[in-house]
Amino acid sequence: MQAVVLRSPHARLEIEERPEPTGDNVIDVLGCGVCHSDLHVVDGDYPSPMPLVLGHEVTGLHRDLGPVMVYAPWGCRAADRVMCGSGQEMLCANSKEIGLFQDGGYAQRFAVKDRSYLHVLDGLDPVRSAPLACGGLTAYRAVKHTLGLVRSIARPRVAVLGAGGLGQFAIQYLRLLTDAEVVVGDVAESKQLTAVALGAFHAEAPDSLDLPCDVVLDFVGAQSTLETAVRLVKRQGLIVVVGLFGGRVPFGLGAVPHEVRLMSSIWGSNAELGELLDLARKNPLRYNVEELPLAEANQAHDRLRRGDVDGRFVLVPTKHPSR
Repeated sequence: MQAVVLRSPHARLEIEERPEPTGDNVIDVLGCGVCHSDLHVVDGDYPSPMPLVLGHEVTGLHRDLGPVMVYAPWGCRAADRVMCGSGQEMLCANSKEIGLFQDGGYAQRFAVKDRSYLHVLDGLDPVRSAPLACGGLTAYRAVKHTLGLVRSIARPRVAVLGAGGLGQFAIQYLRLLTDAEVVVGDVAESKQLTAVALGAFHAEAPDSLDLPCDVVLDFVGAQSTLETAVRLVKRQGLIVVVGLFGGRVPFGLGAVPHEVRLMSSIWGSNAELGELLDLARKNPLRYNVEELPLAEANQAHDRLRRGDVDGRFVLVPTKHPSR
């Protein structure tokens, strides 16, 4: 079968022939989303083993289950370990996420080690839904962290910093799951307009935002956006950082508003992926997908670096007859 392989950090991706995967849960890959985390692997930001087949937003065709989505953060699955025992494999210290720390879905076929990692799509389009496996799920968990606080406040206000793929998902989740007034900060005017179209009350450049907020979701994580988050958040508010751009802010009494909580959020649990797919079936989510053949993985990476994408890229190794 064909697979797209990264042989070393900073190298170009190469297509090569690999042995057919074996086992009871081999899927024909129908779609594999291209994520910013893939670029971090190429840039050597993670201790990823090489050579590596990238790709962690994977959907495919299972011989018994039909179209499925793969849950990507595979933990050690030891029942006596706190994270895996509680179903939070993405927090397992021994987790090996597909496409990041073991071979993933930039390939024609893929072997899933356990059927419990497969979610039946049940009517969701396998190519269009692929970005939900990471981008959609990561934003979903980040929003879930805020629900207790947001739902306890009369007329809550939530700021979303960064209206790219994840931020656009978050705006929709907040509108579906809460009655919060959502304000958005993004430097790109086109993304500001998209945010308002998705239900945001207001959108402008992050530095221009001046409305006090009960919650701030930072999908950028740069120095400037974290500083904006601290400036906007109210006392007893919550800041959730998801973005990987390396920002840091001082924390301590007087450094942030009183009794503010700062936390990070990472990916999502296997159960939360099931919740998200249920939500997407009942409430079709709005986002653009551009399909590209597997052979154009390098072009997809190049365009993603340039910001030349309106939504999400999905590599399509296999055409499903129903499409």
